[in-house]
Amino acid sequence: MKKQVKGFGFYAIAILVLIVATLLMDLVPKSDENAYNRIDFEKDIDTNQDKIKSIDIYQDKETPSGKVKVTYTSGDKKAFNTTSTIEIEQLLNSRGIPSILHPIKRPSWIISVLPYAFGLVLVLFFFTFMMNQTSAGGGGSKAMNFGKSRAKMSIDNTNTTFDNVAGLHEEKEELEEIVDFLREPKKYIQVGARIPKGVLLEGPPGTGKTLLAKAVAGESKVPFFSISGSDFVEMFVGVGASRVRDLFEEAKKNSPCIIFIDEIDAVARRRGTGLGGGHDEREQTLNQLLVEMDGFSVNEGIIVMAATNRVDILDPAILRPGRFDRKVVVGRPDVKGRKEILEVHAKNKPLAEDVDLQQVAQTTAGFTGADLEKLLNESAIIAARDERAFIVAEDIKKAFIKIGIGTEKKSRVISDKEKRITAYHEAGHAILFHLLPDVGPVYTVSIIPTGQGAAGYTMPLPERDDMFYTKGEMLQEIVVSLGGRIAEEMVLDDITTGASQDIKQATNMARAMVTKFGFSDKIGLINYEYSDDEVFIGRDIGHAKNFGEGIANEIDGEVKKIVDQCYVKARDILRQNEHVLHSCAELLIEKERIGRDEFESLFVTSDGV
Repeated sequence: MKKQVKGFGFYAIAILVLIVATLLMDLVPKSDENAYNRIDFEKDIDTNQDKIKSIDIYQDKETPSGKVKVTYTSGDKKAFNTTSTIEIEQLLNSRGIPSILHPIKRPSWIISVLPYAFGLVLVLFFFTFMMNQTSAGGGGSKAMNFGKSRAKMSIDNTNTTFDNVAGLHEEKEELEEIVDFLREPKKYIQVGARIPKGVLLEGPPGTGKTLLAKAVAGESKVPFFSISGSDFVEMFVGVGASRVRDLFEEAKKNSPCIIFIDEIDAVARRRGTGLGGGHDEREQTLNQLLVEMDGFSVNEGIIVMAATNRVDILDPAILRPGRFDRKVVVGRPDVKGRKEILEVHAKNKPLAEDVDLQQVAQTTAGFTGADLEKLLNESAIIAARDERAFIVAEDIKKAFIKIGIGTEKKSRVISDKEKRITAYHEAGHAILFHLLPDVGPVYTVSIIPTGQGAAGYTMPLPERDDMFYTKGEMLQEIVVSLGGRIAEEMVLDDITTGASQDIKQATNMARAMVTKFGFSDKIGLINYEYSDDEVFIGRDIGHAKNFGEGIANEIDGEVKKIVDQCYVKARDILRQNEHVLHSCAELLIEKERIGRDEFESLFVTSDGV
């Protein structure tokens, strides 16, 4: 249909252009081959009158101008334009020369009406062309299809299956039920089971929510509509709701099918909390989505999947059973999951013998699937840059530092004084990491500046994945944070601003212990966190404080007490190991970066073993 419209339009425009060109050519005066003017004409009637056969005078619409044509006995014809045909006629009459005066030619009514008809036909053709383009759904119809859904439908054209998803065993099991229902719905219907109408995938960014949706599409072999939540929202009121209706109408025609809405928080935020009241475009779109998912209309065979990392701001109505019946939490992978994910991403990457993916999985605690993919990709880039055909362990180590801390700035010129300060600062952190039981061991210590503005870094190597912190672990984290500042105080005559981030981290953790986790005996088991009930004004602009000034003073006192106690503990440990502090700082000044074995050997040497 689209090609036919384009072909018809081309020929219609070509014909209309040809007609207009013909009319314009008739209106343009034709110049004579020989130059001829009134002086030559008067000379001819005076000297060559016997050679003139006839003289024709043609008047223009606006008299007295016109054209004089002279025909000679030899058959030649000459003509010239005159500003006054009356003068020419009087001149010829005075000399007794006959002439023929032609009356003014009135154009045919067809010629008069033709320009208006042409304009009308052109306007009708334009509107017909645009309407045909809109009905055909072509790319040129964007100006007239605001209310059409922008979802992309795919049927069995994705190579992603559950085999490509690693480290998410329980999540895959829940979604395999959805796939099984789409393949064999009878065995569920015969026992009275109702498949969930909606599945909400929630979790931190990069954990594999969209990848799971792609895997469901690849496994189910049914039509799969994918759209982003922001595609519903427009500046024109009512457009989003129209797109929701159009999306579900298309889905009903292709049921059973799956609708996947990525980043649904863009359209499903809690109602009644924005500055636009209850009648803005976003809320109308959400209302229509609520009706389509579970309203009077029946959407049999349509499963809605959605992904978000901001489930806390979604409207409660969309989270109730009957809409999103099932919520699948896609969290950060554990050590086993990280190793499986690394093995998936390492399939097409040649690895050297010294690469131990188990150790890499241990080192990358807290990494998501996207982080692990980026880690191996950066490692491959480093290997290619060094003109090697395989990835070595050092490449992964460099990529890990680049992702977690920033690119090392080895070319930066640092004074001996700053290098010494940084060495003692990082040595203070490292010693506490090593000696405290729940925060180590140390993986790397460096005094090379990084791209994130740090003068150096100390990187621990967690040996296990903990689901939650204990009070002792949090106190040890605060102790380690204060180690850099205490090391500076012990060695230098002055202190620096290098510990500002450490102090901030220690303060935030101590405040969370008091207000959030109930770790303070004086404050008790009461949550004094700032309220996040106001989704927009409360969270994005300011927090609602749900306690008085007296409690606020007690909280500040407890936070200071915790930090002070951790400071005393960190100072005592570093004083007991001051010889290790000096040895570690000297080694860092010499080598700039040391590993776990080199660092731990300092304690063995100091103990005389």
